[in-house]
Amino acid sequence: MGVLQGKGWTTVLAGVMMMGTLAGCSGSGTESSGTAAPTGGSSAAPAASAKASEAPAAKQVTLHMIESLTSPERTKLLQDAIGRFQQDNPNIKVELISPPFDQADNKIRTMLAAKQDLDILEVRDLNIAEYVNNGYLEPLDTYAGGWADSKTLSATSKIVGSTGGKLYFIANALYQRQMFYRKDWFDAKGLAAPKTWQELVDSAIKLTDPKQNRYGFSFRGGAGANGNFDHMIYDFNDNVINIDDAPFTKDGKTIYSTPEAKQALELYKKLYKEASPPDSINWGFQDQVQAFTSGVTGILLQDPDVIKVLQDKMDPKTLETAPMPLGPNGKSLVSTGAAGWGITANSKNKEEAWKLIAFLSSPKENTVFSKEIGTIPIHTSATADTFFQTGPYKTLLDMTAKADTFVNYTPPFKYPGNGSWGETSMKGQQSYLLDKKSADDLLKEWDKFWLDQKAGMK
Repeated sequence: MGVLQGKGWTTVLAGVMMMGTLAGCSGSGTESSGTAAPTGGSSAAPAASAKASEAPAAKQVTLHMIESLTSPERTKLLQDAIGRFQQDNPNIKVELISPPFDQADNKIRTMLAAKQDLDILEVRDLNIAEYVNNGYLEPLDTYAGGWADSKTLSATSKIVGSTGGKLYFIANALYQRQMFYRKDWFDAKGLAAPKTWQELVDSAIKLTDPKQNRYGFSFRGGAGANGNFDHMIYDFNDNVINIDDAPFTKDGKTIYSTPEAKQALELYKKLYKEASPPDSINWGFQDQVQAFTSGVTGILLQDPDVIKVLQDKMDPKTLETAPMPLGPNGKSLVSTGAAGWGITANSKNKEEAWKLIAFLSSPKENTVFSKEIGTIPIHTSATADTFFQTGPYKTLLDMTAKADTFVNYTPPFKYPGNGSWGETSMKGQQSYLLDKKSADDLLKEWDKFWLDQKAGMK
């Protein structure tokens, strides 16, 4: 998510607040959103015959494309959009690869390292620095410079897709975490929506009744687990953190070296031990969401891409949203995540690959995509749509309006090791939660990990 510059780090929803008077979607989603430079021949033969004056036939190309944030619903949307693109571009065939979500990033790394035939890949804020450092990605600045729809890209979408001053992916969605909770459970217990991490843990414990297979919190201990415990540790360190270079403090140490980090980690363990299903230590994204929709858990912390799933599977009277919980000092550290489409450095079909990316990234296509999967769109013209300013999205707007409380920070995406942090920290926290490792030993490991990353950047 370039190297992110803290002063320019704003959420796209801030753009909604400022750009609310913009007109509706401006893109057509057709070939006008295509390549910066046309493909095919450039010289014309003398008009000796009708055939000689005809334009040369477009070459037949097959694009190999792989997604990372896979789900059945999302893959179907991509396939439909690709189908529309192929109707307009019969000379281009697209083969979409959709690995299971928990295996996707490793699959992509394997294909890139082996230099397999791959043209378009889904890059994440978590691994952009890793891919760029390994020479896997083609800069997109020249392509985007000739793309008419780039004029309405939000500032955040440009920031998250860049590193080292160059653009490497066009975001397909933007993500910001919020709280979802079962209103009926809270009403039955006479509880209000928790405002702090301590209140969240206390409420989750009160909601928990293992005999009824009911637990207060939809815990995530498997892939992607660091989203919650990092968030808690950041919030407990809001007074000392360097918001321009998380997870480091203002004096160059790491947030994992502070007494507050241990306090947060111990509270996190209490949340698991006393308010979460025991097997949730291995849960990933789909597990925690399914537990919430099926009535096993009462609180879920997730990005807006779950909104449609929750609305489709739950009685609307039972679903409510709230801002992210605050730390002991009354603040929450927030960031906007993203994934998007990039072109591999060794692609032999870069012009055609860009043509597809531009099509998928047009205001028309991206707005449809965002509404269907519940993510924040990348174009300012789309975010002015009332769809994104009502219902569950209002919580995100409320958080954005309180910038002094919900403080934006720059995540450590510039560090090459950030791509491996998720798996490294997941294994560590699992050992801690299972009482195989102490909090002190775990925090020392995490502290060393990030100090090594900073040293490696010098």
